[in-house]
Amino acid sequence: MAENGEQKLIAVARHIANTLGHTDTMTDDILKIFSNFDGRLREKLTEKLSDEDPRDCATLERTLKSLDRQISHYVSSDQPIWSDSAESSSFLDSVDQLISAIRDWTQLADDKNIAACLDRAEDLLQQSMFRLEDEFRSLVERGAESFDLTRGESTHLDFSDEDDSGEEDGDDNEIPVAHPITDYNIIIDALPAGTIGDLQEIAKRMVAAGYGKECSHAYSTCRREFLEESLSRLGLQKLSIDEVQKLQWTHLEDEIEKWIKAINVALRILFPSERRLCDRVFLGFSSASDLSFMEVCRGSTIQLLNFADAVAIGSRAPERLFKVLDVYETVRDLLPEFELIFSDQYCMSLRNEAITIWKRLGEVIRGIFMELENLIRRDPAKAAVPGGGLHPITRYVMNYLRAASRSRQTLEQIFGESIAPPGSNVDYRKGDDRSLSSSLAVQMEWIMELLESNLEAKSKIYRDTALCSVFMMNNGRYIVQKVKDGELGALLGDDWIKKHNAKIRQYHVNYQRSSWSKVLGVLKVENNSMSPNGASKSLTDKLKLFYSYFEGICKTQSSWVIFDEQSRDELRSSVLGTLSPAYRNFIGRLQNAPDFGKYADRHIKYGVDDIEARINELFQGSGSSRSLLLAILMVMHKMLLEGMEVAKEHHGYGNVVVVKAVLVLAMEVTWCGKFGE
Repeated sequence: MAENGEQKLIAVARHIANTLGHTDTMTDDILKIFSNFDGRLREKLTEKLSDEDPRDCATLERTLKSLDRQISHYVSSDQPIWSDSAESSSFLDSVDQLISAIRDWTQLADDKNIAACLDRAEDLLQQSMFRLEDEFRSLVERGAESFDLTRGESTHLDFSDEDDSGEEDGDDNEIPVAHPITDYNIIIDALPAGTIGDLQEIAKRMVAAGYGKECSHAYSTCRREFLEESLSRLGLQKLSIDEVQKLQWTHLEDEIEKWIKAINVALRILFPSERRLCDRVFLGFSSASDLSFMEVCRGSTIQLLNFADAVAIGSRAPERLFKVLDVYETVRDLLPEFELIFSDQYCMSLRNEAITIWKRLGEVIRGIFMELENLIRRDPAKAAVPGGGLHPITRYVMNYLRAASRSRQTLEQIFGESIAPPGSNVDYRKGDDRSLSSSLAVQMEWIMELLESNLEAKSKIYRDTALCSVFMMNNGRYIVQKVKDGELGALLGDDWIKKHNAKIRQYHVNYQRSSWSKVLGVLKVENNSMSPNGASKSLTDKLKLFYSYFEGICKTQSSWVIFDEQSRDELRSSVLGTLSPAYRNFIGRLQNAPDFGKYADRHIKYGVDDIEARINELFQGSGSSRSLLLAILMVMHKMLLEGMEVAKEHHGYGNVVVVKAVLVLAMEVTWCGKFGE
């Protein structure tokens, strides 16, 4: 009976303690009161209370009330919590307790009372997270500002001189211009170490509470502005693809130069620095770090890639090749950085986009070469170049290919394994001297085949077959010179050069045959049974015919031009090598003729030296070419004078007239074919 009475007493005391003791302190006070009556009663009550499950609704209610008072104090405060380290630590402790309570009591959420308490706890947690997000954003912004003030503008890639950063009387609205970057081995610590530590603590709580995305968004919003400002300081404009395509080519060339500098700084300095900062702020939370980095860099990366894409989908005019090559090489050289920096799941699309645009640029470059081929095919054979000189298309194509061959390694990569172009006369599948030929060499030779075919069609315009040979000799010689003097020679090889030198020699032979074979035929003297008077008469007639042919040739070919001095001397020597001996022999035969020799000088119009002097005057572009050039120069002189007068009246507008005049001069001089280079 005594034992039952004791149990009933303990049960009543326990009920009183649980009912009245809303906090641990009040429960303890009640136990003290009961223990004053009997010490054994306190021991029994303590033992019984410890046997009860502490996670009942009342306990959770007490915990929430306590945390609500603490957290509401901070949430409603108008002052930054992180301005006081003690306050921030206390707030984080309260948040930790709240997160822990929610985690522990969630297992009992089936109980309606506990579920209601958990709803209140979630609301309180949300308020806490909103305040932490605000504090996080403020820390990022204040940290960046204080870091700029203490470290100066030089922190941002030496965008302006350190001495200028301390000046107060400058224009605050002026954006500094970046200095050239030569060393990319730079990491920017954009936030102080203390600020990064505070951000780590906030990020840890927000991720633990399930607010990692909100934390990443707050971070990326602030840091994105830093990247955009950095690119702006590098001179890069925010241009859409349509805006890029509408730019004039000269302006686009300038923008490409700025873009190359900007994307190198972004991929080698800015993005790695942001990656490092994200990893430090979100230490231990790789997914949140990856998401934050993607959100920070995505806009700037798309801006950079869209510019390259706009260049890729623009015009494929041949003159754009070299700038497109610059863009291609820049993206190609930065692909390792894309692979390294954008390796996580969130950034994979950016990396893939960079690879896609790089491949598209390669397709564009191949398309530009196709357009060059079409340009050669479509170049009409209308007006003949005066004097059989160098055709403008030869000069253009060869200088173009010579400049392109300086990017030999890049072009080899672009063309890859190539087959013989359709219609080519060269069988590249044979295991001959072409077996080791590179794809670029195949492409270059194919273009020059097209050029030679085009020149052959143009040579048909000349009615004089000798002038046709001179035209092909001039252009062929220029082609070989351009190949020998640059990277094209190493690309095409010695065999190609030998083959085309042989063609030039054949043009040489064709010229001599068509121009001088008839003249030399007149000087031939045959031994026959003709009487002395008849023989003398025949020699005299032959001499008159020779002079007629010779003077006609000299008059006609005085306006012809051979631009290369060596070729000109070789051709003259070749003509003199056959003509001078034949003429000397003919004159000697005439002077020794019976009953005629003493009168021979009356019929001899030119001595051998005179013949040689006339031959040495050929191929200098005199006659009609000089007259044309003189007329052009007179027109140019008038245009230049007009331009100077306009410049005086309209300040500089005359420069446009002058430039146009110079362009006209350059075009006309080129068509005259007198000057080689």
